[in-house]
Amino acid sequence: MLKFDFSVKTRDGQKIESVLIQGKDLPDAERKLRQMYHHCEVINCKTIDLDKALSQSVDIEDVLSLITKHN
Repeated sequence: MLKFDFSVKTRDGQKIESVLIQGKDLPDAERKLRQMYHHCEVINCKTIDLDKALSQSVDIEDVLSLITKHN
């Protein structure tokens, strides 16, 4: 699943950074964004691929070393 990180300028002129919206593609996410922020101007948009972010596996030894470092 994809997430989109939008930076927008509202119709009142307020800048809002990092509005994360999940969608199947950019038009779907932008439609959802415009339901929340009517007449906003998209300043920036970054795509975050959750499948790639979650594909990084963690070794059990790494987890155990983190636990022992904090105790």
